[in-house]
Amino acid sequence: MRPVRRVGLKDRPRRGIPLRAVAPNAVTALALCFGLSGVRFAISAAGGVAGDWEKALLSILFAGVLDGLDGRIARMLKGESRFGAELDSLSDVIAFGVSPAIVIYLWSLQMMPQFGWTFALAHAVCCALRLARFNAAIDTKEQPHKSAGFLTGIPAPAAAGLAFLPIYLWLWTGLGIFREWYVVAPWIAAVAFLMVSDIATFSWGALRLRHGVRFGALVGLAVVTGALISAPWATLTVASIAYIAAIPFGMTAYRKVRRLREATA
Repeated sequence: MRPVRRVGLKDRPRRGIPLRAVAPNAVTALALCFGLSGVRFAISAAGGVAGDWEKALLSILFAGVLDGLDGRIARMLKGESRFGAELDSLSDVIAFGVSPAIVIYLWSLQMMPQFGWTFALAHAVCCALRLARFNAAIDTKEQPHKSAGFLTGIPAPAAAGLAFLPIYLWLWTGLGIFREWYVVAPWIAAVAFLMVSDIATFSWGALRLRHGVRFGALVGLAVVTGALISAPWATLTVASIAYIAAIPFGMTAYRKVRRLREATA
């Protein structure tokens, strides 16, 4: 008769989320809260509360900062999980898809006859489609853009920041032309297209600084930080324009990498 082996606590399958994964998931949830808080401030601003447009933008932009931190915290703590990846995608759809769409609609697009809400929906839907495509390809081995250090289209946090470019210009200059729906609607449509496009864009995570330029990069970071504090809307306007201007260079750089790969193959 074979002895019966008792199953101990160590032999039982562990359920739930490991403790090391709690911190990055908490940061992701915090980003979601800030994204939704932007909607709350936009509703107050539409009701006539002064200064809440700025708070709406800053809440969503800070959510973008937290979104850039949660993945790094997860890798540092070795707390990556499929749960965290799904939570991150859901948070991104709400914080950088739904929230900017509502903010832009309340700020400008609601004055557009008939189709204002359609343009706002386009931003949210394209954000969801981008993240769905990312999740569907997360286990795919053949990803030419990613393997070459590039992104496909513009990421959701960057798209949210770019969508606010007319508001940056409005807050910076005070000119009402930037709030007109015929200026805002085409811009939102262009940003939505860039999210779901196959255009290769630079990936900040893949950039590597040489030893000779690291000190200069730190000085540049300090200058940009000071500019954000002293003149946030002008700085964000320049940063948005610089990001758009860098897209053609990313496309050219990727074509060069692809040609080199084809030549070596």
